[in-house]
Amino acid sequence: MAGHEERGTNGREALARALRWVVAAMACMAAVSALAAEGEQHVRGVVSEVAGDSVTVKLQDGRPQPLKLGPKSRVSTATRADLGAIAKGAYVGTTAVQAKDGTLRAVEVHVFPEAARGTGEGHRPWDLKPGSSMTNATVAGAEDAKGARSTMTNANVSDVSGGSGGKRLELTYAGGKQTVIVPPGTPVVRIEPADRAAIATGAHVFAAGAPQPDGTVLVDRMFVGKDGAVPPM
Repeated sequence: MAGHEERGTNGREALARALRWVVAAMACMAAVSALAAEGEQHVRGVVSEVAGDSVTVKLQDGRPQPLKLGPKSRVSTATRADLGAIAKGAYVGTTAVQAKDGTLRAVEVHVFPEAARGTGEGHRPWDLKPGSSMTNATVAGAEDAKGARSTMTNANVSDVSGGSGGKRLELTYAGGKQTVIVPPGTPVVRIEPADRAAIATGAHVFAAGAPQPDGTVLVDRMFVGKDGAVPPM
């Protein structure tokens, strides 16, 4: 009987050690994922050169930034739109600033195609302005706003209401929601899938990817302004 009890105790201890190892491994993977997300580099500027899979972008400060397109790089166009493009049930992204009352004031809105619904859903830091964040979610309303900190929200529009100051968007996503005010004159663009032929000299772009040891950025996704549009994110 004592032998059985000892084997049972040893078995439970082994199981406990295994569970602790699994928990530690999961925590490690989560940390690596967080670091990978933090290590993503954003590039904003104008295309100055295109040579096959190599693209050079003139940054806003005038410096050249070389980009590399890989097999998994995704390209989309950004076309000018207006507040009318933000309809109930639409999936959108918005960079916003936080007002003193805690509401978010939109700096820009980009409307995704239906096929891209769910892209980047959630809330995360963003770098358009100091203290900004990114939220991908479902949109619910619209009106005036005032604010000062920037955030990014991608969402489905569930309700849109007009106001003297624009639209009030109620954005919902898995695990949370945000209210964003879109003032009149806020840049709005419509996002559509494209191929690499859309990347042309003189086009405004926003690209996100992994910085490489040689100084290039391996592009994960690139938004190319169409007909003079500037990807505002």
